[in-house]
Amino acid sequence: MNRFLLSTALFTLGFAAQAQQGNPGSHFVENWDLNEDGQVILAETIERRSDVFAAFDSDDNGVLSSEEYDLFDEARANYMKENGMSQGARQDKGQGPANPANGMKREFTDANGDGQVTQEEFMNAVPGWFAQIDRNGDGVVTQADFNKRGE
Repeated sequence: MNRFLLSTALFTLGFAAQAQQGNPGSHFVENWDLNEDGQVILAETIERRSDVFAAFDSDDNGVLSSEEYDLFDEARANYMKENGMSQGARQDKGQGPANPANGMKREFTDANGDGQVTQEEFMNAVPGWFAQIDRNGDGVVTQADFNKRGE
């Protein structure tokens, strides 16, 4: 895998690191807001997700094999650990059902359950994933979407 693409993908996976410092979602918005206007729209999310897929599709065949997805899961887990995030924390700490990291899990993206994730499956998951993050349903994701508790 291209090291530049890997570092880019890991950079974009920094979903909620700043949540521990009282800024839930700021890291996600910072890394997925391509035009730097303080909000993430669906088109930006689609572009970033495509970049992430490309970074882990090491043989460029349009499919994340089980092994490639294992590497993706490992990279995400290591990134989260290194940045003080845990996948089992409470929703109000940025790690519950609305946590953007959950939308990258294999069980969310592997629509047919065959253990492999095609680019089509990965990208078809984007609208539902975006809707989960956009907790107020206004079509944009801002830090405010991460500040809502108990919904």
